[in-house]
Amino acid sequence: MSGTSADGVTVAIVDAAKRRIVLLAVGTVSYSRDVRDAVLHAFDADCARIDDVCRLNVLLGEVFASALKTIARRNCVPLASIDLIGSHGQTVCHLPEGKRFAGITLRSTLQLAEPCVIAERTGITTVADFRPRDLAAGGQGAPLVPFADFLLFRHPRKSRCIQNIGGIANVTYLPAACTLGQVVAFDTGPGNMVIDSLTQLLTRGKMLYDASGRLAASGCVNSRLLAELMRHRFLRKAPPKSTGREEFGRTFSEDLCARARKNRIPLLDLLATATAFTAASIADAYERFLPGRIDEVVLSGGGAHNRTLVGWIDAELARRAASSGRRRPRVLLMDQLGIPVDAREAVSFAILARETLQGRPGNVPSATGARRPVVLGKVIPASEAPAGSL
Repeated sequence: MSGTSADGVTVAIVDAAKRRIVLLAVGTVSYSRDVRDAVLHAFDADCARIDDVCRLNVLLGEVFASALKTIARRNCVPLASIDLIGSHGQTVCHLPEGKRFAGITLRSTLQLAEPCVIAERTGITTVADFRPRDLAAGGQGAPLVPFADFLLFRHPRKSRCIQNIGGIANVTYLPAACTLGQVVAFDTGPGNMVIDSLTQLLTRGKMLYDASGRLAASGCVNSRLLAELMRHRFLRKAPPKSTGREEFGRTFSEDLCARARKNRIPLLDLLATATAFTAASIADAYERFLPGRIDEVVLSGGGAHNRTLVGWIDAELARRAASSGRRRPRVLLMDQLGIPVDAREAVSFAILARETLQGRPGNVPSATGARRPVVLGKVIPASEAPAGSL
């Protein structure tokens, strides 16, 4: 899959026989500059042309197929040993709230990376386009990883928050010994998206992201601006809810920069404030919407590599716990539970693909808001033989 940060394709190769997950290989193949620019251009509905989006869908199918071949080859996994591909694709538009048109409420989403190309290039049955079925059933189409989180991380005694920090941040809350119907999951707000945008602006494109949070740590958080950001309407909205670049993308970052210029806030301080915003919005979401205690917060995604962000999340959770008399939750990285921080979502879509092929539902209605459990995705049968190497 590729997330809202649009930095490349993460591939996880897993043995998922009998619902037991063994990770055989994982890796990320970065987008070339041209491909990333094309993806970022497609995010801009005011500029993207439909013919460019059409071609990008096929291009990303080629890129995804090539990424699988690359990771399999690096890890000596024969392509012929792989039974099934689950491809999330690249989200370029996500509009789950619904808009009335011709008397119908339309909920929509668009993920690119043509699965027919993936199946043809690899010779492997491919499941893709997971989100629309949940939308058709009245859900948000996101988050979809809670089903896998439930299988992988539910604990008989500990209540866990599985917190992903990609471009957008999302949480899966697993109460101790919970049933699937007790799972709570939703997008908490921005993850790396605003941080990455400001980092690129600050470094004039030399850095795509704030590695380890070094730049943010050298700035000062503007408490007044942070308080304003924490009044954002999305943070107050009750779950089920999901968001993306439509809410926290280019327009949001441009408005934030304009506000900083008006108030003479240095760019380093603005980056620090954006990082603090991600940390505070995560902790705020827990306080507002989670129904029980939290014993552990398990971090995954690119933001888990940002030491400053991880430290500020820990500090914010500790501060809020102390003010309310609750026990401070333990913050840890997903690596400590046996899944690399960068692999969680790719592993999740492998699991969802398996469920689809078995005719079993893969959504969690308590998380997405769907009316009922539904089988997700579209199945593209394998070609008779791979159509050559890319």
